[in-house]
Amino acid sequence: MVSNRSILASHVEEALLERNRRYGEFFEQEAPRLALACRGMSDRFLKGGRLLAFGRGPYATDAQHVSVEFVHPVIVGKRALPALDLSILFGPWLGAILKPEDIVMGFGPPEGDPEVQSALDSATAAGAMTFALPGVRGSYTCPGLATDPFQHQEMIEMLYHTLWETVHVFLEHRELGHDVGDAGFLYPFLGQQKQETGGMLEDVAASIRMKVAEDAKLRAQVAQEESEQIANATLAIHDRLRRGGKLILFGNGGSATDANDWMLDCVQPPAGLRPVPAVSLSLEPANITALANDVGTDVIFLRQLIAQARPEDVAIGISTSGGSKNIILALEESHKRNLLTVALLGYDGGGIVRRGLADWPLVIRSDYIPRIQEVQASVYHIIRQLLETAGHAQN
Repeated sequence: MVSNRSILASHVEEALLERNRRYGEFFEQEAPRLALACRGMSDRFLKGGRLLAFGRGPYATDAQHVSVEFVHPVIVGKRALPALDLSILFGPWLGAILKPEDIVMGFGPPEGDPEVQSALDSATAAGAMTFALPGVRGSYTCPGLATDPFQHQEMIEMLYHTLWETVHVFLEHRELGHDVGDAGFLYPFLGQQKQETGGMLEDVAASIRMKVAEDAKLRAQVAQEESEQIANATLAIHDRLRRGGKLILFGNGGSATDANDWMLDCVQPPAGLRPVPAVSLSLEPANITALANDVGTDVIFLRQLIAQARPEDVAIGISTSGGSKNIILALEESHKRNLLTVALLGYDGGGIVRRGLADWPLVIRSDYIPRIQEVQASVYHIIRQLLETAGHAQN
């Protein structure tokens, strides 16, 4: 007899694999347009332009994520590019600082956001390059990616990761005209001699398709190896919520934006899902900077957790490396306080797995951060969706 737990694990596996089909079809068709958009972005950056991003609700976390990716590139040796998240007050802020050479990126739900589109229209009129994600008007438009809001957001993340990875190729190729350095392993078609970028577009589009294929392979691997673990973690989280607990999420950099997104997906869920109590310790800049300044960055989550945690809660640390000291300290403290601990990790799980700091470690076994984060987004979205029905699977 098939158990309800096994059925839940099958749902996890099916949800991961179904994403691969949809995402592959979209990026196969979209790769040439993305390559062209990356070339346009490189033109703007070389002229002193900035990337200005914004969104509302959960989509504000995409603006946070794209900003940190461009300012703090994870490819070693790549330049920091100017980017800002304007989500807190994007209309007036954009009106105050926009320059014609800027790049403006607006995020929203599958059906679009009229307020975001209006701000993009104003930016277009001022001469900026605009990305409507989604939308029907702008330099790059992306209407109707997916009707499911979680899948829509995952595809958008893959899209802006592609933009971030690829714009560096055009920048270095145009400005330097020589060795592409640490990005070379991603773009083997580039040689030592400067070429005209027009001839690169087809090769760059092929590289984009290659990235999406790598993403699909990793998601399929997680579907095969981690579905049961993800299902069991979902059930354990559901049990704590049933007892009156809340989710306490935390992460650094891009993982901070994922913690914020997961929290917002809980408290402001898509239609059909009930709210779930959750907080993100990564969404507290005053607390984070106070603790970092007065004590040190190692305790920015620990000290907040001490104030927030109750025994029935769930502590969820997100780390692509599994070795971030501030995540480790917070999970150690969570164990002492009898919280349920969950960790969403990359590589081999790092010190968090080796030291057994997570009751439920969910490991995306890759060493390339953008691909890890893209599959992590699928995992936490699936958990959020299944929390709605997880109680039926407990036996």
